[in-house]
This record gives sequence, structure tokens and C-alpha cells, in this order.
Amino acid sequence: MNRVSIVTTDEAASRFGEFSNGETRFSFGLLTSDGPQKLVEGPVWAFVDWVMDDLSGLEMCRRLRADRRLNDAHVTMVLEADDPEDRRRALKAGADDYAVGPLDRQAMLDRVLALHAAGNRPAGLQMLDMGDLQINVAGEQARWKGELLRLRPNEFRVLRFMAENANRILTRQELVDALGKDGDPEYLRTVDVWIKRLRFGMREAGAGNLLRTVHGKGYVLDLP
Repeated sequence: MNRVSIVTTDEAASRFGEFSNGETRFSFGLLTSDGPQKLVEGPVWAFVDWVMDDLSGLEMCRRLRADRRLNDAHVTMVLEADDPEDRRRALKAGADDYAVGPLDRQAMLDRVLALHAAGNRPAGLQMLDMGDLQINVAGEQARWKGELLRLRPNEFRVLRFMAENANRILTRQELVDALGKDGDPEYLRTVDVWIKRLRFGMREAGAGNLLRTVHGKGYVLDLP
């Protein structure tokens, strides 16, 4: 199953249900000033509100273009009104397109599906180079100083999300949400299993103790 990520600064829209079309699954996720709150998989379409709680949509757009996870995303600025000056500023800030909001689930999917079907798809993240740690997103492999980390799919996805949020404490719930496993309380305990296996795989490859437990808070990947 191919995956496409739709990220949005609209919290209500980020909870829209997934949609499958043929062999492709389209999933929604929340985009905040700290970046995407779920693991971004496949091509990315971003919908950015003109007005946000903690920064402007224009600044959010500029941040996306500087974020290695999302700099190839197709960005639609969601305007409050069809104002020519706002349209001009949105495109200048790096947006690919604009729309007048609010947009419901079908309106967002219609835009994404039309471009996806026409072949106008963002490239999607291929590689993450974190110095000694290299993550081949497309091939779902990770290496430490050239040594392959032997990881199962869920452990690989945990590593990728933690690397994208390096040096930041992530709670078990954040990891569950990031991997799209929310809604099942058993997954909170499963996180500990993922971390144990990931830690073992990293140590086997000589990555030492990069994955640190912060008691009572969560886990952090310490990278230079």
C-alpha cells in the first residue's frame, strides 16, 4: 500500500479519517509550529491557515521550505478571503497554491487527488543524513557509520521519527500518535518493546547509548 500524507494546521481537519484510492492510502495529520506531529510517509500535501495561534501562515510556509522533511511538500495556503494581495504574499512566501477556507475533508481530498492523478506529486523524503546516522527513508534502512541497523518496520519508523525530532524528549503517547497507532491503549506498553528492540539494534551496530530514557517523561535520541 502506497502512502500519501496530508498535513494541516487546522486541528479539526487533522482528525479527518483516512481515505484509500486503489493502492494508495491518504492520511491526515496535524502540522504545528514544531512541525508534523505524525510520521510523514510518502508525498506530502500541506494546508496552511493564513492565521494561526502562534505565528502567521506566511511564517509557517517559510519554515516548511526550510524543513528537510517538508521542503518538497505541495503547500496550499488557506486564505480567509479571496484577496489579491494575500494571494501574492502567499506565493512569494513559498506556497504552491491557495484556496479560500474553510476546507472540508472532501475539498482537501479533491485537490490532492486531482494533482496526484495528474502526476504532479511531491517527491517525498528520500534520505535523512544525520552525520554518522543515515536513514534511507525510501528503502526503509538505517546505518550507523556504514553499519546496517537490523530493525523491524515499527522500530525503523520509531527511529526515523526520533531522528527527525532529535534531542527532544518524546513521550510514549507522542510516539504512538506519530506512528498512527492511537486509539489502542495496548500500544502504550508496546512502545517499550519497540524501544528495547531499537536500542538493541543500535548497540549491535555500534551506536552506543544514543537512545536515552528520561524516567517519568519518555525517550530522547541524542545526536550532535
